[in-house]
Amino acid sequence: MSRIDVLSTREVPLGGLRAMTVRRTLPQRSRSFVGAWCFADHYGPDDVAATGGMDVAPHPHTGLQTVSWLFAGQIEHRDSAGNVATVRPGEMNLMTGGSGICHSEVSTLDTSILHGVQLWVVLPEEHRHADRAFQHHEPSPVQVDGAIVRVFLGSLVGATSPVQTFTPLLGAEIVLDPQATLDLDVDPEFEHGVLVDTSVARVGGWAVERGEMGYQGHGSSTLTVHNPTDQPARLIVLGGPPFTEEIVMWWNFVGRTHHEIVQMREQWQDASDRFGTVEGYLGETDRIPAPTMPNAILSPRSNPPVGTAEA
Repeated sequence: MSRIDVLSTREVPLGGLRAMTVRRTLPQRSRSFVGAWCFADHYGPDDVAATGGMDVAPHPHTGLQTVSWLFAGQIEHRDSAGNVATVRPGEMNLMTGGSGICHSEVSTLDTSILHGVQLWVVLPEEHRHADRAFQHHEPSPVQVDGAIVRVFLGSLVGATSPVQTFTPLLGAEIVLDPQATLDLDVDPEFEHGVLVDTSVARVGGWAVERGEMGYQGHGSSTLTVHNPTDQPARLIVLGGPPFTEEIVMWWNFVGRTHHEIVQMREQWQDASDRFGTVEGYLGETDRIPAPTMPNAILSPRSNPPVGTAEA
């Protein structure tokens, strides 16, 4: 049976004046990436009447792509490439930041429960200055024994997403029937992370609690997930070949050196054309200011030495 590392979660505030709490599994001290996935936030189910929902004012990104996937509620997305879109359950929105973009995210007025994941993908060196872009995809559900699978990036269970990425990736939602076990045929060149949305699941035989991620190294052609409960279990499966480049990641910026990050921060603070502007956002502030830089040189992030799944 393949070895599974269980990545813990921590609660952090997300946003500006009206921050909401999310559970973050990536990055963390023991692991920066799963494939090129470099960031994973899990939130809800939140009662919007009690929490105020999501209201994230315009903020910048560089060197990455954002992936939004909802289980409940709706979010309005606006960006400086002129895109306005609604994120709905079962539909994926992917935004390419590249050399620079900014966007806002606001839960819609008719949203009562907000629940989903926000994911980032690091762009490789040759594509990290790509143009701003936006893609939308609504994957068809695939029924397999004991589960329903929606593949929003890459290929799994015979389904392939048409969405273009800059490195090979896998992203899928799996809803497992009570007591069901699913043996997934996966690319052995990929490492995989399974983020658990519901109470508990077993990944490769290891118990993974809600909000945690079960990590399996590359080298295995099977990824096994099991729902030991009497209720349906929802999982998010992420994968890709090990990402071996070193990056510097701070706030919403991905670069390669401390000096690059300093420049990006200064350009955002100065309202540089690098990031553009978001039209139509009606929040309490027109942009989120960048935090103060730490009083130290930012160190590059990388993963532990590349390992393989153990039989």
